Amino acid sequence: MLFQNEEKPEQKIVSPLADRVRPESLDDIYGQNHLVGTDGPLRKFLESKDLPSIIFWGPPGSGKTTLALIIAKTGGYHFERMSAVDSGVKEVRTVIDRAKGLRKSGRRTMLFIDEIHRFNKNQQDALLHAVEKGEITLVGATTENPSFEVNSALLSRCQVYRLHLLTNEDIRSIIMNALKKDEILSRKNVQIDDWDFLFTISAGDARTALNAIELAFKIAKQDNDEVILTRELLEKALQQKTAQYDKKGESHYDTISAFIKSLRGSDPDAALFWLAKMLDAGEDPRFIARRMVVFASEDIGNADPFALTLAISVFQAVELIGLPECQINLAQGVTYLASCNKSNASYMGLMNALGEIKKGASITVPMHLRNAPTKLMRDEGYSEGYQYPHNFEGNFVNENYFPDDYSAKAFYLPGNFGKEKSFKERLEILWKERYQKK
Repeated sequence: MLFQNEEKPEQKIVSPLADRVRPESLDDIYGQNHLVGTDGPLRKFLESKDLPSIIFWGPPGSGKTTLALIIAKTGGYHFERMSAVDSGVKEVRTVIDRAKGLRKSGRRTMLFIDEIHRFNKNQQDALLHAVEKGEITLVGATTENPSFEVNSALLSRCQVYRLHLLTNEDIRSIIMNALKKDEILSRKNVQIDDWDFLFTISAGDARTALNAIELAFKIAKQDNDEVILTRELLEKALQQKTAQYDKKGESHYDTISAFIKSLRGSDPDAALFWLAKMLDAGEDPRFIARRMVVFASEDIGNADPFALTLAISVFQAVELIGLPECQINLAQGVTYLASCNKSNASYMGLMNALGEIKKGASITVPMHLRNAPTKLMRDEGYSEGYQYPHNFEGNFVNENYFPDDYSAKAFYLPGNFGKEKSFKERLEILWKERYQKK
């Protein structure tokens, strides 16, 4: 066959951009200053050459693997890496045996386990003795709360460090550094046309941001020295469209307004729709959860007192779990809050009371309601004449709890739904004259 003996030139294999620009020292790290800054524990450990076993807990693309590689290189460790997905007890023991051999010659071994939360109990137990005896220095990486996913025996032998989502400015710095220093991108004058879109799709994940830039650069026209990476080009490269959504602009406030009004209007489907838009656009789930906690008191109140408990639980779950799984918690909270009976009576009651204060109502506490912790105060008449409700039938006595020269008014007007219906019936009996005025 013609040319059958002609050798084809070897193609150079180019590693991904995220790997090409991976930081090589703590000084090159963007973000995580609480760990790598001047007084950060990782920097101190490396300076003292006394590193404990560590578990890095943080979202994807926050730098867990990068930190492990830098620590191994800076500390002079023999580096072993395994993934919890495709490694078992046998592989762990093989690494430990190898580490014991190296230790005899004065060489320390770091074992980096990616996705350590996927290790089962037997796999984790296989590490215990080696970690405790210092035969290996373990560095684990996990996106899950290690308190739940790593057994207590191994957890007690490790220091857990939390990595945070990278800020938009961190992402910008990482991208600008890549455009300047990468051997391929630096050949062109690459301009980012829509930073907000890049921030949205990356959602604090440096790897995602770098991958997006690399893919868009590959399909961009290379006719001249300048390459502009537009929103359309990024969407084409990623095959992903993201809702127009400026977290600091009008769309942000319009969308959260539509979300709250859908909850208030008892439409769980519309509320889920706006929730989906915000999540897809990269909104901070903690912002959404905080608004739900406020909503539970402002718009549901005592019509369903459990709504506030649920909203706080959802907020705590969002803090504890993070994206993407916390979307499930948000969905549960949204559908419950939207489906509840609604009442703004407690909120309006506060507004009514504040209105009275601003109009100049007397605010002097009557003597019988004052505290009397000392004999002098008792002699002055503090607390004199106070009637203790539990001494009366039904644990109630018709007492005046307003200032002496103020005519009592009904600020809180419970509704006719849910728990508030029973509140209304009881209060109208207890404070009959006050509620008859209304």
